[in-house]
Amino acid sequence: MSKILDLRERAKKDKKRIILPEGEDVRVLTAAVFLTKEGLADIFLLGDRGEIQKLAKKNSITLEGITVVDSLSHEKLAEVVNTYYEIRKHKGITPEDARDAVLDNLVNYAAIMTKMGIVDGFVAGAYYTTSSVARAAIQCFKLDKEIGTVSSSFIIELENCSFGESGLFAYGDCAVIPHPTSRQLVGIAIATSDTYHKLFDVVPRVAMLSYSTKGSAKGSTTDSILAAIAEIKQKRPDLVVDGELQLDAAIVPEIAQIKCPDSDVGGKANVLIFPNLEAGNIAYKLTQRLGKARAVGPILQGLDKPCGDLSRGCSWEDIVDTVVVTAIRAQEAHRD
Repeated sequence: MSKILDLRERAKKDKKRIILPEGEDVRVLTAAVFLTKEGLADIFLLGDRGEIQKLAKKNSITLEGITVVDSLSHEKLAEVVNTYYEIRKHKGITPEDARDAVLDNLVNYAAIMTKMGIVDGFVAGAYYTTSSVARAAIQCFKLDKEIGTVSSSFIIELENCSFGESGLFAYGDCAVIPHPTSRQLVGIAIATSDTYHKLFDVVPRVAMLSYSTKGSAKGSTTDSILAAIAEIKQKRPDLVVDGELQLDAAIVPEIAQIKCPDSDVGGKANVLIFPNLEAGNIAYKLTQRLGKARAVGPILQGLDKPCGDLSRGCSWEDIVDTVVVTAIRAQEAHRD
């Protein structure tokens, strides 16, 4: 049974309010109907009410049980605009600029509604780029001071796979930080491990990946990884982490016995931290497309409110998975 699909039962037990600011996309409407019928979340669709209803009618979609928020006539619009203005006025914006920002970019609108507690989280990216989604979250939410950086992770699940946690992995960072410093690698590793543990109650075993295993090659990248590991062990001595490790040494027990026989992580890593964005993004897409893996994300991390990004090539099922993960993260945030 898929561990990602198992998350749906947790989502049902404490339904959260998730807003989707791309209500004029048929994939979003299809996902919203499924999520509502299955009782996985209380869905809010944000956009032009008339256009949303027209699209629904064209595709024989019934929006019963879904809250449609018209961006122009919403009763909280003035409050949304003012909240955005208050958190951005130090950048020199005017109230008119704030209104334009939330109406021209509905991800900002959704982020502010999340900040205000009208909803518990947002998911976007079917139309908007990752940079737009991340920017809205960073501007509107507070940074988690322990993590210290905003990053992303993917939950990856492969069928009939003996690696990781029976094919279940977390990958980070695959969407936000192009060239992480050692300090940023610390934040990525801790946040991705926490995401993985809170979603699946599995002990993270973290591999800091490289082209080198335990000094087999030298370079600035490996130095940065070693500095990050030292800081992680100081900040989170309970976290099982090792590196630098090549991918085969990290996940294949037989290779680990040869390359890093004394490693607590070698051959059994379930959280993979990539040295840069290029490696992470390529790896997740290769795993998803060639390995036919289920991939959920990017999950944005390091902020005080939950939100999820989507690939613009996502299916409606991908949207469902990301909403479910965002809802569970909202459950966990309320417990904290």
